[in-house]
Amino acid sequence: MTPPVIEFRGVGLTYPGPPPVEAFRPCDLAVNRGEFVTVVGPSGSGKSTFLNIAGLLDSPTSGTYLLDGIDTGSLRDAERTALRGRRIGFVFQSFHLLPHRSALENVSLAMVYNGVPRRERPTRAREALDRVGLGHRMEAIPTRLSGGERQRVAIARALVTRPALLLCDEPTGNLDTANADAVLNMLEELHADGMTILVITHDPAVAARGSRSVTIRDGLLSAAEGAVA
Repeated sequence: MTPPVIEFRGVGLTYPGPPPVEAFRPCDLAVNRGEFVTVVGPSGSGKSTFLNIAGLLDSPTSGTYLLDGIDTGSLRDAERTALRGRRIGFVFQSFHLLPHRSALENVSLAMVYNGVPRRERPTRAREALDRVGLGHRMEAIPTRLSGGERQRVAIARALVTRPALLLCDEPTGNLDTANADAVLNMLEELHADGMTILVITHDPAVAARGSRSVTIRDGLLSAAEGAVA
């Protein structure tokens, strides 16, 4: 039986004091392969802490986090970094593209530290850009791309390492309505192709695009009202 991509068993995070601050209260959560899960909550609710734990940027202070069946708490720092690079693709609100590098170069650079042989990188980068509909814009630099196109490059960069999980942090936050809808349509297409996607958002309309939604409030994660099981 295939393990969940994300499995939290009593995972929580408390920052040391004095006084200690419980940023994320212990919870259980499973995200199965091929799911499109949205995590919604207001500013200050604990979404960033959840993102940092799920993305292996922070370690929980309680519980067990299994990523693709691997107990992340048993790993050394270098092993966690390598696992993050292999298994998680990140998409951020602010794109984080290198401004003087082409779309193709930005996507190719994601493979430098992932053990992908140099000769394979251009082909894989082109395939990723084709997949997000930017095969005709490979040589464009970010300043010559629209906001929606830049986010598509960021998605291609996240996909090029062939991750188990696409982790998106407010991916439409800097986009107008039309471009936001285009990006969400693309995520739905990737989900239809079998990609496991988790989107962090404060926007209920974005949260509704997932196949299942959970909410975070005051560091507590729970099923959102009206969520699809």
